[in-house]
Amino acid sequence: MAEFIDLLWHDKYLVIVLELVVALLLGLMVGYERSYRGRAAGMRTYGFVCMASCAMTTISGYPELWFGMHTNVGVIDPTRVIQGIITGIGFLGAGVIMRDGLNISGLTTAASIWAVSAVGILVGVGFYVPAVFLSSILMIVMMWGSNIEKLFPAHHAVAVT
Repeated sequence: MAEFIDLLWHDKYLVIVLELVVALLLGLMVGYERSYRGRAAGMRTYGFVCMASCAMTTISGYPELWFGMHTNVGVIDPTRVIQGIITGIGFLGAGVIMRDGLNISGLTTAASIWAVSAVGILVGVGFYVPAVFLSSILMIVMMWGSNIEKLFPAHHAVAVT
């Protein structure tokens, strides 16, 4: 019975659960701006992307807990997991980019989804302060970036057909 309880609860599980909660909260915080502006990808999308990125990164850091702690998995390369996350999120971001004639929309949402996955990765590897910093910067730029852009001169894109 004690062995079964050991399988259900390990001391490291509390750390993993807290990391997932932090990643979810940071993702929700960044996604709030997209929800506020009525974008298709909102708080839940950002929270899920951030938390899932954290989960995938975190599990690569604890191979000794895999498969009920009954097998020796060997050496795991977390950078390969991170590479897979970034590639997969790139495809998710591509799905929110829309083209209608000369207008392209969804680029900011795609870029911010990709960036919020980095927040989840940072939490997953234990870089909590950089994760909070990155999510704060993302939120600030998404909320006030367009106002800052208006302060600078710009050239509008011209299309010739």
